[in-house]
Amino acid sequence: MNVPTWAMNVRAWYDSLAERERRLVLIAGGFVAIALLWLLLVLPLHTITAKRAARVEKKTADLVWMRSMAPQVAAARNSGSTTSSNESLVVLIDRTARQAGLGSSLRDQSPNGAHSLRLRLESASFDSLVAWLALLQQQHGVAVETANVDVGSAPGLVNASVTVGQAGAG
Repeated sequence: MNVPTWAMNVRAWYDSLAERERRLVLIAGGFVAIALLWLLLVLPLHTITAKRAARVEKKTADLVWMRSMAPQVAAARNSGSTTSSNESLVVLIDRTARQAGLGSSLRDQSPNGAHSLRLRLESASFDSLVAWLALLQQQHGVAVETANVDVGSAPGLVNASVTVGQAGAG
């Protein structure tokens, strides 16, 4: 057996110790081994478990919120009561966005065909955005064709790209 020289040096040092010192070295070695086991195995597992539990808790809260909003979304989808006005879609979007408190978040409106618009909103309140889109559907017959929503700069704020169009048009 080929034993490294450092191991032979440690063994020679250990053999040169008195019996009481040997016991002390073994006890200290046991504490070091337990500390290493804790730091390298138990603590990281505990941290990962805590992070995942927090993530599950957040996802559960999101699910509860989504379920509470489902009846309102379903009512908005099934609502046939739309009021048409003589406003153009651009004017309607601008006016209702300002009324919903999203006027400062509305960054861009660009045509997307004859009867739809591409909208870009930055740092918009997610709750206000959803309520505004539901209002557009319920009261004005403007449907969301596509939506891409990303996390914003602060909790509750989002950046969104939304394509809306007149329901039944096109």
